[in-house]
Amino acid sequence: MRVTDAPFLELSGSPHARGLLHGRALAGRLRGFLDDSLARLGHLTDRPADLDALRPDIAAHRAVTAEALPDLAVEIDGLAAGAGIDRDAAWLLQLRRELIGYSRVTAGDCTTYASAGGGPVLAQTVDLNGNLDDQIAVLSVSGPRHRSLVLSFAGLLGYLGVNDAGIAVGINLVLGGDWRPGVPPYLAIRHVLDTAGTVEQAVGILRELPLASSRAFMICGVDRTVCVEATVARRRVLEGDELVHTNHFLDAELAEQDEINVFAKNSSKRRLRTVLDAGIPKAGDTEHHHRLLATPPVLVPDNGDIRRERTVAAVILRPDVGEMRLWPGDPSTVPERVHVFP
Repeated sequence: MRVTDAPFLELSGSPHARGLLHGRALAGRLRGFLDDSLARLGHLTDRPADLDALRPDIAAHRAVTAEALPDLAVEIDGLAAGAGIDRDAAWLLQLRRELIGYSRVTAGDCTTYASAGGGPVLAQTVDLNGNLDDQIAVLSVSGPRHRSLVLSFAGLLGYLGVNDAGIAVGINLVLGGDWRPGVPPYLAIRHVLDTAGTVEQAVGILRELPLASSRAFMICGVDRTVCVEATVARRRVLEGDELVHTNHFLDAELAEQDEINVFAKNSSKRRLRTVLDAGIPKAGDTEHHHRLLATPPVLVPDNGDIRRERTVAAVILRPDVGEMRLWPGDPSTVPERVHVFP
């Protein structure tokens, strides 16, 4: 069993102050991560990992993000100052997936489901390569409009989470369209949690942001659940009392652009079907949720290859009570942690 330290950080104040707090709290860990073949990028691609070579791409993403989300751009600069790292390195931490680019062969890349009936709940596995379970943190953020509990990896300002307005957001990788300099989806989620008070507002934000890459965003409010499938150029909204998403497009039009490898798509369909057949548990049935999230094929086990995705965390989000239940690591072996708004 991997022993995972998942610190809980309280971030408040101005955007720069929030970044400083984040960077100072994780300074040693973030510097060590960057020293590991440039945030492990060198382990995941066949290209040399060189920050100087990536600076033009980072600058292009930063320019779009700073215009669209100026507060978060300032927070990233604060993170750099707090951790004592290069400004471009702090931005690289937000952009690792975009800098790696398409990887059509995946063993998994998150299984997400949500329901607004019988009590709202959003739950998902987090399947990532790079052995990132040693980089987990939970952020308690006092944003410009809302407080939120945010799951973070390796200095990310956002990944998934729940806010005090009753909005929970999860995420799945989907592959489609041309990726280009823009707002990384993880920062888009953080912005939604900071500012959205309704599901409708969350959808509106995701429609308008100039995203850098394709994703599916699961959004669960106290009485409504939607999934926004997004390429850089297009958005499609799926809605239902219960929604399940893995790593292939479900919208018929976007499915025609799907770039996922056939073997990875078979895995994606198998995980989707497993959840549909099992049914989404009631919001308060933690044991049933955990069993579903911690059992293959929804759980993607570690095969020892750092380049292959595996389940590095699982979460249950309760937007009505402001609760995050987290298994930081392989959910079949690590203990649960519970975080709530005080």
